[in-house]
Order: sequence, then structure tokens, then C-alpha cells
Amino acid sequence: MKPVSSTASWRASIISSAEVKRGRFISLEGGEGVGKSTQLKRLAEALRARGLDVVETREPGGSPGAEAIRKLLLEGEAERWTAETEALLFAAARADHVARTIRPALERGAWVLTDRFLDSSLAYQGGAGGVGTDAIRQLHAIGSAGLLPDRTIILHLPADAAAGRAATRDGGAADRIGGRGADYHGLVALAFRSLAEKEPGRFRVIDAAGAPEHVTDRILATLDDLL
Repeated sequence: MKPVSSTASWRASIISSAEVKRGRFISLEGGEGVGKSTQLKRLAEALRARGLDVVETREPGGSPGAEAIRKLLLEGEAERWTAETEALLFAAARADHVARTIRPALERGAWVLTDRFLDSSLAYQGGAGGVGTDAIRQLHAIGSAGLLPDRTIILHLPADAAAGRAATRDGGAADRIGGRGADYHGLVALAFRSLAEKEPGRFRVIDAAGAPEHVTDRILATLDDLL
């Protein structure tokens, strides 16, 4: 009877599998106007210059299904959805994003950089919206198997500076969540701060003031141990 596989081919298969190292998953977080989108692009360029395969993505969105849900979440009146409905929609979008984009990229060894992830839901709907972080984490466990970034970068700016940046972004247009009042966004900032304090191993808080290239350098310095 012909053997299913030889010892040599079995060893080759093990070696081949070992060569595919899991990629890294980095999320950029923070309130409105702190420069996440700008820094994600700059960080991607810097990592590609080091020879890394980099995937740039965002939330809500990042996959066809999630992009469809993005429109539901960000368009329309500020009170179109309750905080609970928002939490469910974000969790659904994230589940598709993880399954279709993030996990496949990580499995092939790519670095995934995302503009927002779970911690935005924890801060916005869980904290400012009053849904609670336990409920948000339960939804994430069901939809995305609890996947967490290897490193989460929170970009921080004083509220007035962030508001000034947000006002000049895209002609001053704001989506239905970003356009909420200062009190709401103050609660979001407090929630991000609390998350970082409770999980210092994953989070790094970065001063987002100053020239964009200097902010990028600060971010890169927090990734040295992952490179």
C-alpha cells in the first residue's frame, strides 16, 4: 500500500507552515479630529519602507458588508439610532470586517492597520452611550471571537485643538456621530483614558500635537517591540 505521505514531505510541510508568521494587528483610536486617518497612512508608508506587507483599513467598514452598514451608521439624523442599535450595527460590521479582511491578512503574515476597532465601540456606545463595556465585549465575543489588536494607539489632543482640526476636515462636514455635542465627546475621551489605564500592556497614549512626521515617529517608537 502506498503511504499517504513520506517523512520528508511531512517535515517540509511543517517547515513551510512555520515560515508563515502571523502578522501584527494595530489599531489607531481617539476622538474626532486627532489625526487617525493621517497617521494611519503615514504609519503604513513607514512600515512598507521596512519591507512589510501592510493592509490599511477602517471602521465602520473595511469589507463590502461592513461598508454597507457604515452608511446606515454614519448617515442621517444624529438620533437616528439608539445607542443599543448602534452597538449592534457596529458589532455586525466588525464581524464581517474581521472575517473578510483582518483575519485573512494576519494569517498570511501581513500587518493590519485599522482606523478604529473595538475600543471605539467601548468608548462611544459603551461609555458615552451608556450601553456598558460588558455588553459591548459580549457582542464582540459573539461576532468576532474576541479578537484584539496587538497594540492600540490612542491619539490624544486637547478638546479645543481636536475640535479645530475636525472643523477644517472635509470642509467641516461631520457624520451623525462626530457631530454630537461637546458633552458627549467629553465622555468619549474619558472612556478612552479609562480603557488605556486598565490595559497598559496593549494601549499606548500618544501626544498628537505638532507636525505629522513627529507624531508618526512617536507612534513608531511604541512599536519597536513588535517589529
